[in-house]
Amino acid sequence: MKHPVFAANWKMNQAPADAKAFMRQFLAYYPRQQDRTVLFFPSALTLSAVVEMVKDRTDLSVGVQNIHWEDKGAFTGENSATIARGAGARYVLAGHSERRHVFGETDEQTGLKVAAAERAGLTAVICVGETLDQRERGETNEVVLRQLRAAVAHIEPNQIAGSLVAYEPVWAIGTGKTATTADASVVHQAIRAALRDLTGERGEAVPILYGGSVNRGNAAALLAAPEVDGLLVGGASLEAENWAGIVRT
Repeated sequence: MKHPVFAANWKMNQAPADAKAFMRQFLAYYPRQQDRTVLFFPSALTLSAVVEMVKDRTDLSVGVQNIHWEDKGAFTGENSATIARGAGARYVLAGHSERRHVFGETDEQTGLKVAAAERAGLTAVICVGETLDQRERGETNEVVLRQLRAAVAHIEPNQIAGSLVAYEPVWAIGTGKTATTADASVVHQAIRAALRDLTGERGEAVPILYGGSVNRGNAAALLAAPEVDGLLVGGASLEAENWAGIVRT
């Protein structure tokens, strides 16, 4: 039986007051459940508000959307893993496609951020995924596995086994297009095989999430696909009742 993981990536949405209102509604719709993990990734300025709202809910956790790879220093506008941990974060997204394709983050930088997360005691959700051009050239597995190996290049096998992986095809993020369950399973199976190579039997237990235009209508089918252990959700996580419906799937 799966213990699914549901992660809400709010991106650049939800000011602190909005987040508090959202969480009050969500908590009313979603009673405590221990058979699944629910994660929230608010903006850095909203993090503390969400941490406060979930302080009595051990079934809910909060993370940050990004960190710098250095532990401290003269990096105006950045946040370190240590600062995030001190503010109440327990997870961090690493290598999200928008960090890669909008802000130019490289595979190597993603790996440094994953290592920084480990030093600070944060759990990394390692994001991988191909563009439409790469998919059409038949390079999906090559790209995804290159990104995964670069992301874990600076951490130990036991630390890899304690991470999460999210497959997000870039062509499906915010476009309304979603990989079929068969498409998702093929890539998730390739990721699972790579995790076994990297960590041995421990790789079987690493949650692999799917992300990319996930909504209430397709969540159940995606979760039923082989090797899909959870969902990383963007726009569909911004409305409390809708998000509660997805996490109850």
